[in-house]
Amino acid sequence: MKSIARDINSTRAEKVELYTESAVNYLPATLTLNSCCMLLFIAFPFVRWREVADQPHCIGILLRKWYELMMKNKDELARLITSENGKPLHEASAEVVYAASFLEWFAEEARRVYGDVVPSPSPDRRILILKQPIGVASIITPWNFPSAMITRKVGAALATGSTVVVKPAEDTPLSALALAELASQAGIPAGVFNVVPASRANTPAVGEVLCTDPLVAIVSFTGSTATGKILLGHTTNTVKKASMELGGLAPFIVFDSADVDLAVVGALACKFRNTGQTCVCANRFMVQKGIHDVFVEKLAKAMERDLRVGSGFEKETTQGPLINERAVKKVESHISDAVSHGACVVTGGKRHSLGGTFFEPTLLSNVTPDMLCSREETFGPLAPVIKFETEEEALAIANACDVGLAGYFYSRDPAQIWRVAERLEVGIVGVNEALLSTVEAPFGGVKQSGLGREGSKYGIEEYLEIKYVCFGGLTPY
Repeated sequence: MKSIARDINSTRAEKVELYTESAVNYLPATLTLNSCCMLLFIAFPFVRWREVADQPHCIGILLRKWYELMMKNKDELARLITSENGKPLHEASAEVVYAASFLEWFAEEARRVYGDVVPSPSPDRRILILKQPIGVASIITPWNFPSAMITRKVGAALATGSTVVVKPAEDTPLSALALAELASQAGIPAGVFNVVPASRANTPAVGEVLCTDPLVAIVSFTGSTATGKILLGHTTNTVKKASMELGGLAPFIVFDSADVDLAVVGALACKFRNTGQTCVCANRFMVQKGIHDVFVEKLAKAMERDLRVGSGFEKETTQGPLINERAVKKVESHISDAVSHGACVVTGGKRHSLGGTFFEPTLLSNVTPDMLCSREETFGPLAPVIKFETEEEALAIANACDVGLAGYFYSRDPAQIWRVAERLEVGIVGVNEALLSTVEAPFGGVKQSGLGREGSKYGIEEYLEIKYVCFGGLTPY
């Protein structure tokens, strides 16, 4: 990305190791806490941007231009994503399109921020409900979708007339800076979309500032439940609004009535996309006794036949590396724990011969609900299969956790489909479908998987305040 890379470069830079040892780039020196506070101060006087919000078609034009620039630079943005987190280039390209779609969507939603006129109980009064920009939004995003998780939040915030300060993941800052450059090229004024890169060491302190500064009106975070709880704690003293998209433990249930071949295709797509490093990846496979052995056999064959581990820049690659050594050790610990308690490795089970943080796609059978891989989010290419006998048992296992982001199940029984869809304690349900994310649908979880919803017509509400205006002193008819 020559033009964008040139614009985000700096004479003061620190060396940043990307996902392979040979892939090295340069990042402008990490901002200090004083710089972070300064950006918040710059973002606060958003009167000019708010004036643009009073003419929503103007905001829509700018967001649309930003969308068009993302699509024009799609290939370069995709290569940048693959360089930073290692996902296959075709997945990175799909992420760019997905990310851009939020700008296109909220460009249109900007003109649909409707208030209300409420019938008054008094003839000399009128009741008006206004929706106004919330103000400055602190946005903290993860490394697994370094473009899409920014635009899904920023598109909604800017569409309301609010301004943002984005703290991207320390592993993937360049994608955020590239988006900032394209936003500038699109004509979005300085101070409206701000990016705060931070080193791993500085991230906790920067995150605290973004959550506690009185200038901030809302904190929006995507990441682990543990980190989300820390950030929520920071927001309490200043009583900020919070939008949290946190971890999951997605069940993937296959009933006896299912189309097994369709379920296998769904399992591959749902589990191994982005090397299993997504919050909606299937984490616990539950297969009914009558088809269990057939499903495991077919899934193992499909994994060995269709999954290719390698560099994200190689065309045939379907699975890149894990993000870092800590991620590899977590996958290893889940496999080790399961095997020590009686699970069987059907395929995979160890580091890949390519070395580094590459790991073999792994399938385990004879898994039980009390094993670590059933109780904790693995965030890696591990598919543990639990055998169950009844629908009630499957639902009990699926709901026996304190998180609830996504859940999947395969069945051809209409009555069962309605029962299970309504009883799964998650915010997103896939019925005979494994890829669910789309700009048109609300994204978010229940329990400790988060607060609020992103995307869709509901996503913009997170960045709006509702104001009640009572207009009195009117002459009755």
